[in-house]
Amino acid sequence: MFDAEQSRGERTETVALKKLALLFLRLGTTAFGGPAAYIAMMQDEVVRRRQWLTHAEFLDRLGASNLIPGPSATELAIHIGYRRAGVAGLLLAGTCFIVPAALISLLFAWAYVRFGGLPQVAGLLYGVKPVIIAVVVQALWGLGRVAVKTRLLGAVALAAVAAGALGVNPLVILFGAGIGMVAAHLVATHTRAMPSSLFAAVGARSPLASTVAMTAAAGAMAAPFSLMALFLFFLKIGALVFGSGYVLLAFLEADLVHRWHWLTRAQLLDAVAVGQVTPGPVFSTATFIGYVLGGVPGALLATVGIFLPAFVLVVVSGPIVPRLRRSPTAGAFLDGVNVGSLALMAVVTWTLGWAAVVDITTAVLAAASAFLLLRFRVNSAWLVLGGALIGLVVTGGLGR
Repeated sequence: MFDAEQSRGERTETVALKKLALLFLRLGTTAFGGPAAYIAMMQDEVVRRRQWLTHAEFLDRLGASNLIPGPSATELAIHIGYRRAGVAGLLLAGTCFIVPAALISLLFAWAYVRFGGLPQVAGLLYGVKPVIIAVVVQALWGLGRVAVKTRLLGAVALAAVAAGALGVNPLVILFGAGIGMVAAHLVATHTRAMPSSLFAAVGARSPLASTVAMTAAAGAMAAPFSLMALFLFFLKIGALVFGSGYVLLAFLEADLVHRWHWLTRAQLLDAVAVGQVTPGPVFSTATFIGYVLGGVPGALLATVGIFLPAFVLVVVSGPIVPRLRRSPTAGAFLDGVNVGSLALMAVVTWTLGWAAVVDITTAVLAAASAFLLLRFRVNSAWLVLGGALIGLVVTGGLGR
């Protein structure tokens, strides 16, 4: 009897892991458009279609991902895997999301080194970008209805949007929104002291201190190129960088181009372009750079180095999220962070929208995609692939 129950439990776990792997392999292969788009596609699949998480649980994991350094969309994938299937799910979801982007970046890098240039991708992006805008808008609508629970949270969200539009640092916006909600809660409850759980939430970043100290020390000394130096540099990046790929670009340019002269600026811009046009996390730029500098071993070490801290940080911070919700004050902090995260997504979407919807064709693509998502709940991956095909046809990319 016990053996039969154990066998059923093992089969159930295996099925759950298989579904998790297949989903994130597909997302890693089809998720174009940057972190806001990846997050929107995860919400569509995990919350709306599969109901693995509620809207509230998804928002909590999104907020937690934005509070730690590293690629937030990848960390959200790792959080989802951890919530769904424990440590095995954490490793599987993160790896399956990262590997397709890394392999595609590796292929681009091989072509770059072999032929001295990048394949034409303008047509692909022409069709994909307006679809991505529709996907993100749909996600913002669904998540915003859950996150903005009160008028005060609505006011915080508007303030965060204004701050984001003015160029305020994303971390300042996130922590400012969280602390603002804590202050409002304390005033409302006539309490002057924050509970220890809130300090525990902020203190969860303390394990990062040792990692930062070690990796910063390793990266602080200029050195001739070596595979170990390459690994330590990208380990430092993964442990320290908050925000978008543009923040990553600043770190890469400062060290790899100006300080160590391992890359030219043109090579760096080509690497960042690959990170933008390939599906999956933008941090797969590291794979391209690693191959250019050190071949396949360099690509492997750079990829492992930049993504390894994300797994460690999610393991450390993941168990804290449920405890936050059990404390009213810490929960208020997380509510503020959640609306701040959505506000940042909204600002990015507005900016990308101006770059994506450039003519009648792209406007029709965006509007049609939004209609199909909201009315018929079409899978966003099919819309992205359809947009890519239309873009190639309209721009003549298939005939090149």
